[in-house]
Amino acid sequence: MPMSVPRSAVPAAAPSDSGRVFVVGVSGASGAAYAVRTVEQILLGGHAMHLVVSEYGRRLLFDELDIREVNLESFCPHLAESDHAETYRARLTLHPNKDVGAVIASGSFLHDGMVVVPCSSTSLGAIATGSGSNLLTRAAMVTLKERRPLIIAHRESPLSLIDIENMRTLTLAGAVICPTNPGLYLLPKTVDEIVDFVTGKFLDLLRIDHELKIRWEDHA
Repeated sequence: MPMSVPRSAVPAAAPSDSGRVFVVGVSGASGAAYAVRTVEQILLGGHAMHLVVSEYGRRLLFDELDIREVNLESFCPHLAESDHAETYRARLTLHPNKDVGAVIASGSFLHDGMVVVPCSSTSLGAIATGSGSNLLTRAAMVTLKERRPLIIAHRESPLSLIDIENMRTLTLAGAVICPTNPGLYLLPKTVDEIVDFVTGKFLDLLRIDHELKIRWEDHA
């Protein structure tokens, strides 16, 4: 049975436009809930977002969350059904992974950072070796060359030497490798709390304000 998607409370008033733009890539490693939570939090923060999902990423979303379409209604139904649905929908731009000519594949397109969540070892290797054969990997490569934040949320375990070397290459190129490893010092009791912790790490690295409980001071 697919796991549930954690949901944050929808604000009574639509969040103001932050003027910031982020790119989110979803590939085919386990961890669909992290992707959905990240999308939700970026939109709740008043930011615009460009979303690209690989072919295996689409299968992942279906297998783990029964998501059949990549859109606001499937990712964040509580936002799509809210009084501010049109605001959230206007801030979300969807791109086919085969469209390597999309705006996020160009360095002239300005944005504030990209996160690949989850990131498979296949996508990790493609980005590290400059293989921009699809939009997700090409957008990540452009993010690197333009010296913008690139967060790689690698999920697979254990790691081969190939994975480790690819991580080293990307780190030297300016990316941040942020594995989907939760801290347990907050004593999580639900899967949602674990998802929040990991997602909060991505948001911190992108300098996105959030209210997810991930701080040591949240321990009580």
